[in-house]
Amino acid sequence: MFDLTTAAVIYCTLVAIVFLGLWLWNDRRDHRTFERERRKTTFHCIRCDQLYTAVVGTELAKCPRCGHENTRLKF
Repeated sequence: MFDLTTAAVIYCTLVAIVFLGLWLWNDRRDHRTFERERRKTTFHCIRCDQLYTAVVGTELAKCPRCGHENTRLKF
């Protein structure tokens, strides 16, 4: 059917395509994870002086240490 050289070239090409696909898929997944972690709202507790974060769009959040509800930091 195929000689050895042609089969080796086809095999190497398919392996390269699989590795390229896996690399692109992992790169996109890692980028989405990084963006999700990066986009957070920062809060400062006025009772216990702790800095903490919450998801984007949150205007009020409870402090994880003391439970006091704080507004987000505005710069």
